[in-house]
Amino acid sequence: MPRPLPAFLNPRRIEGRIVALFLALLLLVQLASLAFTRQTIEANAERAIDAKLATAGRMMQRLLVQQAAREQAAAELLAADWGFREALGRGYGEQEDRDTIRDALANNGERVGAALVAYTDLDGRLVAATRPGIEALLKSLREGADPELPAMVLLDGQLLQLATVPVKAPTLMGHVLMGFALDDTPLQDLKRLVNIDAMFLTAPRDQPWVELVSLLEPREREQMGSVLNHQEPGLTVMRSWGDQRWELRLMSLPLRDLASGPPSRAAVAMWASVDEEMAPYRQLQLSLLALTLAGLLAFAVGSIFTARRISRPIASLAESAERLGRGDYETPVTASSTLGEVSELASAFELMRHDIRDREAQVHRLAFWDPLTGLPNREQFSQRLSARLAEGGEHPCAVLMLDLDRFKHVNDVLGHAFGDRLLRSVAVRLQALQNTEGSLLARLGGDEFALLLEGADEAAALAQAARIHQDFVTPLCIDDQTVDLGAGIGIALAPSQGRDTRILLARAELAMYAAKRRQSGSMVYESALDAGSQEALSLLSELRRAIERQELRLFLQPKVDFKTGQVHSAEALVRWEHPERGLVPPMQFIPFAEQTGFIRQLTAWVIEESARFAQQARARGLSLRISVNLSTRDLLDQELPAKIAALLGRHGTDPSMQCLEITESAIMDDPQRALQTLERLSEMGFKLSIDDFGTGYSSLAYLKRLPVNELKIDRSFVMAMERDLDDAKIVRSTIELAHNLGLSVVAEGVETGKAWKLLAALGCDEGQGYFIGRPVPAAQLLDWLPRWKAPDLGDESLDTVFAGLN
Repeated sequence: MPRPLPAFLNPRRIEGRIVALFLALLLLVQLASLAFTRQTIEANAERAIDAKLATAGRMMQRLLVQQAAREQAAAELLAADWGFREALGRGYGEQEDRDTIRDALANNGERVGAALVAYTDLDGRLVAATRPGIEALLKSLREGADPELPAMVLLDGQLLQLATVPVKAPTLMGHVLMGFALDDTPLQDLKRLVNIDAMFLTAPRDQPWVELVSLLEPREREQMGSVLNHQEPGLTVMRSWGDQRWELRLMSLPLRDLASGPPSRAAVAMWASVDEEMAPYRQLQLSLLALTLAGLLAFAVGSIFTARRISRPIASLAESAERLGRGDYETPVTASSTLGEVSELASAFELMRHDIRDREAQVHRLAFWDPLTGLPNREQFSQRLSARLAEGGEHPCAVLMLDLDRFKHVNDVLGHAFGDRLLRSVAVRLQALQNTEGSLLARLGGDEFALLLEGADEAAALAQAARIHQDFVTPLCIDDQTVDLGAGIGIALAPSQGRDTRILLARAELAMYAAKRRQSGSMVYESALDAGSQEALSLLSELRRAIERQELRLFLQPKVDFKTGQVHSAEALVRWEHPERGLVPPMQFIPFAEQTGFIRQLTAWVIEESARFAQQARARGLSLRISVNLSTRDLLDQELPAKIAALLGRHGTDPSMQCLEITESAIMDDPQRALQTLERLSEMGFKLSIDDFGTGYSSLAYLKRLPVNELKIDRSFVMAMERDLDDAKIVRSTIELAHNLGLSVVAEGVETGKAWKLLAALGCDEGQGYFIGRPVPAAQLLDWLPRWKAPDLGDESLDTVFAGLN
């Protein structure tokens, strides 16, 4: 196994990161300094070379001028020569005389090293010359010359520097022209004076340069030629050849073009080595590099020392944090360090240790104890029950789950503070009834309590439940308020009815709800209860997919207008045509849909299908208002008006052709929110109706504030009013109350012709029931409506009923 790296070399440790940071910062600064120094040195070297090349250019001009002056003196010496002037004095009309003059020119030119010597008369015509074909040169000279530099010409591959002097004997007789080939003398002088290499170049226009005179070796000439290729005069450029960098400048020379040849150009190339210029600074750079390495070493040692002073106290704090993580809240946190921040961190850790220890105790209390009653909570009860089941084997025990009756009503009427005091009193009463060793009482939540009875069979569990019921016969008195206690108790037995905590609690809860439904006080779990619950859950799961599978059907029950005998409206009902169960009754799935909130999707489906049916009826010339029931969850949805408007908008249905029916209980669950929703629906044009009126507990004072248009009398009053005068009086009073409030009245449960006639006589506006028509599929109602005819009720007698009412 490889040995671990030292902490100051490990990048995952704080020591390694501090050392790396310090060294990286120093290295970055030093590298930037070195780069800046190198850039400055190079810039200075380039400026020095630029100045040197500029000086070399001026020096080259001076050398060329000096050389031209010497050549001019040689030409003047020839013009003053007595023998030459004597030869001119004999004339040059004959060819023999011209040959004599040419020989004199050649002898004098050879003596001074001239490559070309010529003599012209006063009109500039050529008399004699040592080289043929110089007429174009003479013509170029007559056009003027550069005042700064002597004239130059490229002739037969030679760059000639020209000098012209007059010949007088004593009057002006003509001019002597001398041309001296440019050699390497100026180049050597330039190298000696300013240590700059140079080369004379020439080239036709727009053609590469060709070397004429240089001091370079043949191989170096070839490299220089490739560098100078297409280089323009007047520019300073950086080039590399060999193993060095060079700065190069071209200076144009005043070359005269000859009419007999293509235009040409001449220049002198001068260059200097950048590396040689920077050589004196190399030692400075090496010294800076050595200082950088020494600084890095010093920083490394100092950063390691600093990092250890920081990391060791932090490592100690890390060990303390690990102890805290393992749950050791008793060992104090200490850190010996002179660094104020580390000491402050250690103090913060110590304070945290105290706080965590206190909160841990508090969390433990909250996690396993009910803060309201002081009893164990659901978590502690579940753990104790799991431990009991794990080690109990076949020894029996029983779980009793208790839910108080009417506790929500007590909370709503007397307030939550009173409800909390009630729960504490119930906990005290239940604790007083425990007489079995090993039993455990817990509050599971809300008004639910659980009791674990050790060694109890069914008879013992039922006996304990009976004692609880017997004790609850005595009401509780709190703040002069007397509260009658009641509870439903469910019992699950172990191990016969389950060996798992979750299963036992679930089965005890099923039995408890069954006991409350049957009002039997207490009940032992039976397998039939679980089967029913599983069937309901399965049915609800299938209901969620029924809309997607188009298994729902819209049924309509017609309503008749008692005054005209015509059907102008109908109530929308939903039916579920299950592919395996057949037609599922609404009471088997509507309650579950309301409990789970799926009723909203059902309501939306009924509203959209009703709108679609209304459009079909309108296409057949029928005007039919459709009534749709809204649940409590629908009414408390603040977005309900917008959702309904969107559904009707898809089919172009007028809201006035929709009636929304709301039960009294739905309104009274949250009157304020219900009122807001109903007002928005009324403003949109919907007709609103209160369904099952008379069966709830609504306040008439609140009823008059609702923006409703209609009351529906519950069928329980209508179906019995023929034989029960009290129900008949309730119906009559309800009709009169509604009319006094400006509302229309619809009666449900019209099952006989006598009920029809009696309701019409009492002034009821509309009715619905089996006597008028049963709920039928929407398509059948469209075929039924044209055949509808009000029945003849002339034989029905109402004397007995009216006699009782009067």
